[in-house]
Amino acid sequence: MKLYTKTGDAGQTKLVGGTSVAKSSERVASYGTIDELNAWLGYTLIQLNPLHADICYDIETIQQLLFDCGTDLATPAGHRAYRLSEKDVIWLEGRIDVYADEPPMIEHFIIPGGTRDAALLHVARTTTRRAERHVVALLQEEEINGAALRFLNRLSDYFYAVARAVNTRQGQTDVFYQNSDKVFHNF
Repeated sequence: MKLYTKTGDAGQTKLVGGTSVAKSSERVASYGTIDELNAWLGYTLIQLNPLHADICYDIETIQQLLFDCGTDLATPAGHRAYRLSEKDVIWLEGRIDVYADEPPMIEHFIIPGGTRDAALLHVARTTTRRAERHVVALLQEEEINGAALRFLNRLSDYFYAVARAVNTRQGQTDVFYQNSDKVFHNF
């Protein structure tokens, strides 16, 4: 089998089941952003401090689930059974609960950053949010696996929780948002 098919030369791609759609469609933007997030997570895994082996294990699991999510988004309704399910959403909620208890409670917005590890996870969080926006737009056009949207919504919360947890583990306080009047007052 050749790697290139030339079917995309006219701006089309095939979904699961063989239906052709424009590469600019919300469906393709949805699973394409999931693919981008998955690639970022691969990069993040090789960068994370070994102190975070539990988070690395989670991310490896999440990568598998994201592949299922992308496949579901590339599958027109009724073509076949979806892969991602409510049990995956529940698993992710459990993981969020574990990490949300590690850092101290806050009452302020935080700025992405702190440690390198937290910054990498915040990029994953914002990429997840972009994927979620594409999935919501797709949902307005077509039926999709509802578990995919719920999973992505929880996933951005997961990345927020683990970004804060890694800062705590590494002895770094979160970077808090300051009103611009306070920030620029010193200049």
